[in-house]
Parts: sequence; structure tokens; C-alpha cells
Amino acid sequence: MRGTRRCTVASTILLCWMALSSLYAADNGEEVKVRGLITGRTGETLTVKSDDGSVTVVLTDATKVQKPKGLGLRKTQMSFTALIPGLKISANGVHDEQGRVVAKTITFSGDDLKTAEAIQAGLSPTEQAVEVNQQNIEANKVQLAAQREKIAANEQEIQDVSKRFADLTEFDVKGEATVYFESGSKKISVKDQTALKELAHNSANLTGYLIQVKGYADSSGNAAMNQKLSMDRAQEVIAFLIQNGNVPVRHIVAPGAMGTADPAAPNETPKGRAQNRRVEVKLLLNRGLAGGQ
Repeated sequence: MRGTRRCTVASTILLCWMALSSLYAADNGEEVKVRGLITGRTGETLTVKSDDGSVTVVLTDATKVQKPKGLGLRKTQMSFTALIPGLKISANGVHDEQGRVVAKTITFSGDDLKTAEAIQAGLSPTEQAVEVNQQNIEANKVQLAAQREKIAANEQEIQDVSKRFADLTEFDVKGEATVYFESGSKKISVKDQTALKELAHNSANLTGYLIQVKGYADSSGNAAMNQKLSMDRAQEVIAFLIQNGNVPVRHIVAPGAMGTADPAAPNETPKGRAQNRRVEVKLLLNRGLAGGQ
């Protein structure tokens, strides 16, 4: 009888020890997975809303950002700039001493990225499709009809994500610069290079900042060309900030290719068109952090 009791007590102690060890390991290096929606970003951290609540995900230079390719067996390596509010992600990593998840890999689908980019640029997927393809609309009637049907089916989900994006990502503008371009060009002038360097220098004194870049074009040329040119200009500015301003890529959100949308001046005059060939750059800081900086 005593032997049986001793065995029972020993087994109980062993089970308790194993449970405590498991809990300790969960908070100290055990692999964890977080799935949810990015609701905020402050430089090196993401706020992810999952079924279990909000989780802070930490980005490091070793973090791999990936998108499935084809059937999903292969993956395309992506930039930190793709991690924008409104994007659904899956993050694998480990807990740090603050209870945050230090991400080893972050994955997301191409469809979810398109939805988030549409929200980021302030354009609905329908407007983007019509703007880019209006020169070939007759040849693509069947394709456009299918796109509209798919967009209609997901309209409510897009509206919900857009509302969460507007509600949860409030930033103060700490600095801005506008870069102007010659017609058909993406070359940055010496004057504007100086302005970008100054903006980058000011960002170095801030914690958790983001840099937003939006490219525009005038009304010259067709819609598809203007859309591409506005993206090329935005990408050129981003490359300059990274290479000449020493801005880490994880502090730059995905660029917005605005085409001819939201003109700064009428396109009927050369002076107006010159003002519309631009890239707008803003240095942003989350209002939760802005008070102390």
C-alpha cells in the first residue's frame, strides 16, 4: 500500500514538473505561430489582431517575408515594405522576454496583398482595374465581368478591412517632401535629393517611424503607362532613401502608384502638369509614440 502511494505521489510530482517545464519553454524560445490582420506598424514592430487578441510581432534583419508561388510549395521572397495595415499574415517565431513574438518567417497570399494595397492607395480594386485596362476594355469584357463579380462578392470584406485600417492606424506627420520630375522621367533632381536626405536625417531621431511614398503622373500618355510611371517614380525615391539616406527598408511602407488620381493642379496647362509629375513623401509617427518625441 505504501509503495503504491509513493508511486502515485512521485508520478504527480513528475507530471507537475513536466507541465511547468512546458509553460516555461513556451515563454522562452518555443516556436509559436500567429495568424491575423496587421492593424498597425511602428518601424520594427507589427500589431497583429488574431482570434486570441492583439499580438506584437517583432521584425529583425533575419526575418524572412514570403509569398506562396504557384501551388504554394515554392515561395517568393518579399520586401518588408509589403507588410502594410490591412494585410492578413501568418508569422512563425519565438517569444522574447516581453512576451512579443520575434518573427522568423512571415507569409501571406497574393490576393490578400492586393486587397491591402488597394486600401493603402485609397483606390478600390474596381477603379484600379478600369484605370489600367481602359485602353483594351472591348477586348477584355469577359475578364472585366469576372473581376466585377469577384469584387462584388468580396465588397463587404473589403469595406470591413478599410474601416479597421482607418480606425486603427492614426499617424502624425513629422516631416514631408515633394519630388518633381520631367515629363516621362523618373530621375530625381539634385535639389530634391537634398530634400530627401534632410527628411531621412530627421527620421533618425525618431523611434518607431514609418515613411510613406506615393507616386503620381500627369495626364500625358495612356492610363497603363501613367500607372507604371507613377510606380517607377515611387520606387526610385525609395531606392534613394535606402541607399543615400540610410533608411532601413523595414521603415518604409509599400509605395502607392496613384497614376493620374488626385492631381495637385489642372492638367490643361504645362505648369499644372509639371506639378502633377511628383512623388509625395511623408515621415509618419504613430500618435501613441508621438507624444514623447
